[in-house]
Amino acid sequence: QVQLVESGGGLVQAGGSLRLSCTASGRTFSSYHMGWFRQAPGKERDFVAAINYRGSRTYYAGAVKGRFTISRDNAKNTVYLQMNSLKPEDTAVYYCNADLQYPLKAALEYDNWGQGTQVTIFS
Repeated sequence: QVQLVESGGGLVQAGGSLRLSCTASGRTFSSYHMGWFRQAPGKERDFVAAINYRGSRTYYAGAVKGRFTISRDNAKNTVYLQMNSLKPEDTAVYYCNADLQYPLKAALEYDNWGQGTQVTIFS
């Protein structure tokens, strides 16, 4: 099981950008498909974006498609989420997760999470 550490969150004005990082421990990172999820206050944790183990396939939630880009660097055991044109409704704690299954499962099916990184967008 990989251990995950998210970083890169912050406080940004609407229309701005952030890049999140998720670094995984272990030598098998390149075998895992990776995903980003987010949880807004009082809401369930939802899927945001995913990328396959090679970085050749991606898919996105409708709310972020065209604004967010997921990528990975297997040499650095890291997956990224570039977030552009940010909106107040993007405010949430963002988490990553790893899976040998692609597409990834729904958030509620995962038990192992990192601490997440807080993203706050103000208008």
